[in-house]
Amino acid sequence: MLSAQTTPEPVIPEPGATGSRTRGKGRRRKARSKRRKALLATAWTAAGVVVLGGTGVGYLYFKLNGNLKSVDIDQALGNDRPSKIDNGSENILVLGSDTRSGSNKKLGGGVDDGSARSDTAMIVHVYEGHKKASVVSVPRDTLIDRPRCTDTKGTTHPAASGVMFNEAYGTGGAACAVKTVESITGIRMDHYLEVDFAGFQKLIDDLGGVPVTTTKRIDDPQSHLKLPAGTHTLSGQQALGLVRTRHGVGDGSDLGRIQLQQAFVKALINQVKHVGVFTSPKKLYDLADTATKTVTTDSEIGSVNSLIDFANGLKGIGPKKMTMVTMPVEYDPANPNRVLMQKAKAQLVWDALKNDRPIPKSATKGTATGEAKGVVNAP
Repeated sequence: MLSAQTTPEPVIPEPGATGSRTRGKGRRRKARSKRRKALLATAWTAAGVVVLGGTGVGYLYFKLNGNLKSVDIDQALGNDRPSKIDNGSENILVLGSDTRSGSNKKLGGGVDDGSARSDTAMIVHVYEGHKKASVVSVPRDTLIDRPRCTDTKGTTHPAASGVMFNEAYGTGGAACAVKTVESITGIRMDHYLEVDFAGFQKLIDDLGGVPVTTTKRIDDPQSHLKLPAGTHTLSGQQALGLVRTRHGVGDGSDLGRIQLQQAFVKALINQVKHVGVFTSPKKLYDLADTATKTVTTDSEIGSVNSLIDFANGLKGIGPKKMTMVTMPVEYDPANPNRVLMQKAKAQLVWDALKNDRPIPKSATKGTATGEAKGVVNAP
């Protein structure tokens, strides 16, 4: 397993370079063995759960630390947090940010007001042994009580009741989002990963697209996505449209969109596992460059070596070893465009994760889930 202590400094190939040899400090490097290449190739699958929004920290071995952005969640939140659970499992909050500034302005569909929202939120629980995972999507439209929180700049934000879940990120960024999730679940988030719109789109393009099969026609003018039923290789723009689609399928709710996001994450992981990038140094470089510029992490994994260690520890988790559910919710009787957490059923989910057990089917039975299940599948 690669580690920060044993991993040598990488030599990054120049874009467009060919051949199997690179030079560093005037010395010729030996070609990597097939086994070592396989380890590097599988390391990136870790960020596949990052779906969506989160999705891709890849081929970090070849990237400079300067590309990575990190936030010190521990410093901002202090000691008023759930205790770490020492049972070999890990919990990761993955956010897809809906930033209304810079290159994301056009993609986000709004004015450049400098604001940001967590358009996608997933709690990823990696079980002991790191061979399987459960992913719990948190609907952005869930009405919650947001706790008092302090952001990474030291500004304290007062608690608020009956606000949408994604308002936490909009108010205080990553630290407030983590604080809110920990308040809801009673589970400490060991790590944080965030991917923005522009980076997600370019990452898919650098991968060469992601194959999916749609069982129904999708036409959503708001996400600018039109797809007939059938098998498609989605471009970055189409993939972004898919994970943002809510009006073109099912009941038009955020719950339906979550089902599309979960299906796409599995398709993305499949593509990452099968795409051959070592035959093209330029493609490898482009993927690494895009991925490390796209992702924001917590400070503990905010370096190339640390992130490789983290990713390498998750390399055995494929789509078939990943259970994906939506946090148990019900429609708000006062507003059908909002949902409320079903606390008793949700507690079954949180208890399972705390105790490193599978999520029981009873936890999600009879809850609101939207109507987009089965619309998108990996081919």
